[in-house]
Amino acid sequence: MSVPELPDLSVLPSELKDDARQRLDALRRLPGLAERIGHGGWWAAAPGVLAVSRFAAELCQTQPQLLVELIDSGRLEAAEDEAALRTLLAGALEGCDDEADLRRRLRRLRQREMLRIAWRDLAGWADLDETLGALSGLADGCLDGALRHLHAWQAQQLGDPCDADGQPVRLVVLGMGKLGGGELNFSSDIDLMFAFEHAGTCNGPRGLSNEEFFVRLARRLIGVLDDIEAGGRVFRVDMRLRPFGSSGPLVVSFDAMEDYYQSHGRDWERYALIKARPAAGDIDAGDRLLERLRPFVFRRYLDFGAIEALRNMKALIVEQVRREGLDDHVKLGAGGIREVEFIGQVHQLIRGGREPDLRCRGLRPLLRLLGERGYLPQAAVDELLAGYAFLRRFENRLQMLQDRQTHQIPADPQDQTRMALAMGHADWTACSQDLAQWRARMHDHFSELLGAPDTAAPAHPLWPDRLEQTGAAEELRALGLDDPEQALAHLRALRDGRACRVASTTARQRLTALLPGLLRAAAATDRPALTVGRLCTLLDAVATRSVYLAMLLEHPPAQEHLARLMAASAWVADWITRHPVVLDELLDSRALYRPLDTVQIERELDRALAGGDPDDLETAMNVLRDHRYAAALHVAAAEIGDLLQPPQAPKALTALAEALLRRALTLAMAPLERRHGLPRQAGAGAQEAPLLVLGYGRLGSGELNYESDLDLVFLHDGSGGETDGPAPLANETWFARVVQRLTHVLTTLTPAGRLYEIDVRLRPSGNAGPLVTSLSGFETYQREEAWTWEHQALVRARPVAGDEGLAQRFEAVRRQVLCLPRDADRLRKDVADMRQRIREGKGLPAHGFDLKLSPGGRVDVEFIAQYLVLAHAHAEPGLTEPRDTADILRLAGERGLLATDTAAALAEAFVALCALERRQTLDGAGSVVEPQRVAPQQAAISAAWRELIEG
Repeated sequence: MSVPELPDLSVLPSELKDDARQRLDALRRLPGLAERIGHGGWWAAAPGVLAVSRFAAELCQTQPQLLVELIDSGRLEAAEDEAALRTLLAGALEGCDDEADLRRRLRRLRQREMLRIAWRDLAGWADLDETLGALSGLADGCLDGALRHLHAWQAQQLGDPCDADGQPVRLVVLGMGKLGGGELNFSSDIDLMFAFEHAGTCNGPRGLSNEEFFVRLARRLIGVLDDIEAGGRVFRVDMRLRPFGSSGPLVVSFDAMEDYYQSHGRDWERYALIKARPAAGDIDAGDRLLERLRPFVFRRYLDFGAIEALRNMKALIVEQVRREGLDDHVKLGAGGIREVEFIGQVHQLIRGGREPDLRCRGLRPLLRLLGERGYLPQAAVDELLAGYAFLRRFENRLQMLQDRQTHQIPADPQDQTRMALAMGHADWTACSQDLAQWRARMHDHFSELLGAPDTAAPAHPLWPDRLEQTGAAEELRALGLDDPEQALAHLRALRDGRACRVASTTARQRLTALLPGLLRAAAATDRPALTVGRLCTLLDAVATRSVYLAMLLEHPPAQEHLARLMAASAWVADWITRHPVVLDELLDSRALYRPLDTVQIERELDRALAGGDPDDLETAMNVLRDHRYAAALHVAAAEIGDLLQPPQAPKALTALAEALLRRALTLAMAPLERRHGLPRQAGAGAQEAPLLVLGYGRLGSGELNYESDLDLVFLHDGSGGETDGPAPLANETWFARVVQRLTHVLTTLTPAGRLYEIDVRLRPSGNAGPLVTSLSGFETYQREEAWTWEHQALVRARPVAGDEGLAQRFEAVRRQVLCLPRDADRLRKDVADMRQRIREGKGLPAHGFDLKLSPGGRVDVEFIAQYLVLAHAHAEPGLTEPRDTADILRLAGERGLLATDTAAALAEAFVALCALERRQTLDGAGSVVEPQRVAPQQAAISAAWRELIEG
């Protein structure tokens, strides 16, 4: 057979052509390869692969049969999914005779697969995802295959490890670092931890403890993989991430590992565990272990202390780089891979406790999520993804030169030329410039997020040591505080309060660093001393939870927003103090003053609740509370900033309440559904019996205030039936339990606070009636027994959660009841009497005007609108459609039931009174104002009342 022609070498730099020609010439003469040169495109790709990778060139020269196998199987030029790779790796180890055979097979397997991975990557046939996935899959397969054989052989001698019940126990191998993340690089070592779930003894003749069995097994596994033999090693194994590091036990029980992290865990170990993944052995048990460790890694609160911790870790790396001369280190140097990883993982540590999907192990999926959530600008995400991909390709191809674990940018000219070729550049100058530019961009992003906090502004020296010294007040005055003595008193009270005295050293240090910035922010408001007092009240509330101090310290703009909002509103100041979880909302000024719409609220709620333990009701309840507090702050901030029209704020607060109510109902129903099934209607067909939640009062009319409770009524359509689950209940019992659980979800005071106060007294027969009423019973009551005031309440009633079909049927009943003919004189008397009873029950202020109850106040307008509906709906049924008081009045004007100008004046007066009532709430000023502030509105409302009701 003639010797095949050499492939085209024109793509190679001149410095690499001679070496490549020699290697290709030798390769084409090897038995087995010459006749395969025409098979596929491998020969055409060979110059670029072999010119770059001396590892691949030498392996093909010394073991050409590996390349033959890859060509003949078609695997060299075909992508391969994870399942196919695992099957192939398992098959390659089947039938091992002993440990020596296992070691030999593993090394040969590793050489063949690394040749395939390098060839496909350097030929441009594999993208980065494929390369990293194949490397990680190879490590997983070698680990799992070796462990299965070693365990079986050891168990034959010593027996199987068992728990106290005699059930088998298996070793758990956790992959850490890039192996855990599924992003292993070409010549990486593998970071591992070994654990086992239950103590016990082996069922063999010697009664060996489980721990001793697994220690022996782990040592054998490490040796099989890490020992250098004729075929090299399979993988270097690094065990230093285990509890207590190199001095700790090689294998740790689940209980001991959990105790270690609770008692001794350090910040860097939280970082390390983010990527932890069961890579071999008992995968299910490994998942259970990581779930037990999750509270250590991911805090339930927003953990902005993680920024400081990662910054400290980075400082140690910088010192190592300086000490060891690693400035040209593509992993650890400035703008290197580690800095990009830190950018993603700081967000995981901050938010992973509240957002489970941010706990993903791969960096690139994480960065994409951060962009989708708005935690990083999308332009930054795009650049980080591109820069990270460039750095990882550079890292892999650098290691493919000689299959050597290195991250140092090459100094050898020929290696520089090889890297330029591998990265697709004309020469090393262009390649190094590209690399430098990407590193600079990555470092800029890192510095923006994790660089040192802004210290450009001079720190104020008063806190905490000089508050008693002469001149302290003058220093505060110079800072811009208008009443320095009062501000000084607030600062002294904060310093001497119990919270500061018992706070940790870290918290006190953060408070000392934070106060100068907050004082400057307070001084910039129009009420400096008042703002200092409100800020000190907040700081006293959070002094023992220094994560909030860390968040504010890391984000100076958030300090400015906090001071501005606290200066503007006593309600906001109290809201933030009672619910400091909302401090996170201050970080994005664009979103802070823009209330979320219903779709956004529901999307965020669903995301936060997804993946949670269905039996962990308290955590889900806290999620609902946190979202209410944050969303209400957005509405208040927008209203304070005059960014909302008067009707928009109550509509936003109502939409928020409805979204939370729907999720709360789902939480209430879920455990009852699992145990008892769903209620079914009696009789043939057994259709599902539905439940409906009605909003009455201001919830029904879409006019909620910041502190409104929720008036609720519950209907069902399932009398006489029972549920279809394993433990059936009468439908009425099931519905009653749902409502009881819903009440618990809404009103229980948890560590996060209370969601809403609710009032269910508007149901048929009030407190004497059942919690849940059938629709037919509701209709009968409304037609035959309800008082006029109950029909007034029905005007604003609206379905807010539950079954849509039942909602439509309720609407029909409501419409029919409201459209019943009524005696006008009797109706006017009933409405006036109800207004008087309310005033007598609540009482009117001796001085001033009560926005709700005084003559000409909000209740008068609501009663006028309700009167118009009840008096005229029989002739104008369209009046029953709107629930909002102002909309009812406008419609009445359009239908000629009111003079147009009277209708407009009443609607405008009502909107103005509601807006002032919310403003009073925000100011913490109560509902009583000076009469002159509302004189025009009072006059218009009182005139209409006299005309329509008093007649």
